Amino acid sequence: MDAIKATEIAHALYRAHGGKAEAEAAQRERQSRDDGNEREAENWRAIRGSIRQMRGANQS
Repeated sequence: MDAIKATEIAHALYRAHGGKAEAEAAQRERQSRDDGNEREAENWRAIRGSIRQMRGANQS
């Protein structure tokens, strides 16, 4: 999956789930890995990274 597609999916997931979008992507990544679909898990990892970038750095 290219970076543009991952970003598009990340935006859609963030609009749908708000602050829980990253957790949703992580859950889908784990499920894909458990199902033996490593390529899909990698896609979800990229989407999760895009969500993390959208949210910005953690505040302390």
